[in-house]
Amino acid sequence: MDEQKPTEIVELRVSYRYIMAHPWVVHAIGGFLSAYFMEHPEFRVQRHQEELESGAHLWICEVPASMKVLRLLKRLKEDIPPCQVQQTTTDLLAAPSYLIDSPE
Repeated sequence: MDEQKPTEIVELRVSYRYIMAHPWVVHAIGGFLSAYFMEHPEFRVQRHQEELESGAHLWICEVPASMKVLRLLKRLKEDIPPCQVQQTTTDLLAAPSYLIDSPE
């Protein structure tokens, strides 16, 4: 019988500014997340969408509670152009949210 492991929802957002500087990065991140799923089947991308108001892209991911999201982001940063990643969640009850943006 399969045991359900605790999971959490994490949002990965890429800014419009970063996408405009590197248009191919949306496909690269999608491919990276698909490959990450192949390595860690308990990781899932629930949804990918473009936010019409801001032009940003958002991936809503389901990750095991034991998974270190910062490790995933560190590996992702090795595959895309230089960027900064900042956690944007301020509410402790909200899903952790990370913004990938152009370096200052």
